[in-house]
Amino acid sequence: CFCFSRPTPVIRWFKEGGELPANRTFFENFMKTLKIIDVSEADSGNYKCIARNILGSVQHVISVTVKAAPYWITAPRNLVLSPGEDGTLICRANGNPKPNISWLANGVPI
Repeated sequence: CFCFSRPTPVIRWFKEGGELPANRTFFENFMKTLKIIDVSEADSGNYKCIARNILGSVQHVISVTVKAAPYWITAPRNLVLSPGEDGTLICRANGNPKPNISWLANGVPI
């Protein structure tokens, strides 16, 4: 959030619709840079910086999208059945973009 004026503006950061990530937010370069460590999908959203001095203020909104490789919510588990029994296989995954789930039996799509 680089803003140049005289007198030097005070810069503040906000996350629209929420709070800045607690204990993972740091400011650098005299508050011009917002740094978030250990980013998660919940950090996606619009961040606003506001620069203000006695003559007025200006603001800018930065959209942040966190991408995530597929990860297991519920990983499939091995199942041992006897003939005639019923079984249920559960596979729950998430990511951004949302992953497609495919089922195969011995390498052949079901």
